[in-house]
Amino acid sequence: MAAALALLAVAALCCGPAAAALPRLEHYTAKNDGSLSLLVVGDWGRQGTHNQSRVAEQMGRIGEKLDIDFVISTGDNFYDNGLKGVNDRAFEESFTAIYTAQSLQKPWYLVLGNHDYRGDVLAQLSPVLRKTDSRFICMRSFIVQAAEIVDFFFVDTTPFEKKYWTHPGKHHYDWRGVAPRGKYIANLLKDLDEAMKQSTARWKIVVGHHTMRSVSDHGDTKELLKLLLPVLEENGADFYINGHDHCLEHISSRDSPIQYFTSGGGSKAWRGVFQPNKDKLRFFYDGQGFMSLQLNQDQAQFIFYDVSGNILYKWSSSNTGHPQPSTNLDDEE
Repeated sequence: MAAALALLAVAALCCGPAAAALPRLEHYTAKNDGSLSLLVVGDWGRQGTHNQSRVAEQMGRIGEKLDIDFVISTGDNFYDNGLKGVNDRAFEESFTAIYTAQSLQKPWYLVLGNHDYRGDVLAQLSPVLRKTDSRFICMRSFIVQAAEIVDFFFVDTTPFEKKYWTHPGKHHYDWRGVAPRGKYIANLLKDLDEAMKQSTARWKIVVGHHTMRSVSDHGDTKELLKLLLPVLEENGADFYINGHDHCLEHISSRDSPIQYFTSGGGSKAWRGVFQPNKDKLRFFYDGQGFMSLQLNQDQAQFIFYDVSGNILYKWSSSNTGHPQPSTNLDDEE
């Protein structure tokens, strides 16, 4: 019971006054040094298939080792077509029954992916799911202020992609609360800009589902480069973290200081898909896996793991703003 109470204390959330219209959550760490540890996984919800269960097992192991504070999901939380409603069994079969390790019984902050929009979006955003499993914290766009050193700006990227509106094909997208597209995006960018301008955090990290820079199947998302990237650059964003492409990536852009990280290997991977571009590709892995992020005032360290929990790649950025040399590793230290 004491351990459970301790976990609840660490995971305590309170709503603070929003800098703008974006909901704001505060996350406090119990670590004495004020540092923060978390895992990032995306594109996972497949009832445990396509190695989702194996990835989850290794997330539990690494989560315990790093004493993580929470988990970030980069979207496509439920395949193939989101949730059918708040009572959809897929919620338990793809989430509650899969991520069972004690270390993963922490808050999960989730954005929506395009596959989530193909279902009942309002169900996935419903507080009913949080009552079913208190870890599940899913909103369209919101801010998590963590450990007083970092602001995570979660951005609802699916409405940006125009083809979902104009050429949905056989798919149906649930645009309730979003349409009309232009007004929704304009308001979101305004709110994001205001919130980022008011942020005094040492680190500013933006999380979305869609790729901004990628060498895998989806490649760069032109709407995000045109509409979202200028806001991030103007406001000093350090990193953009996404899913959507089913791989693990780190890219340094040719025309932006922002570092791009893809963690979309939570279940089905796209082996053999590689479309190089002009950006500096620091790391690419076309298999399943996930990412960890450790932060303090002085340094941010990213580590990618494969489906067996082996470390594939390390990269860190120091408080001086000068990136540290990356490390490629075949096995865990």
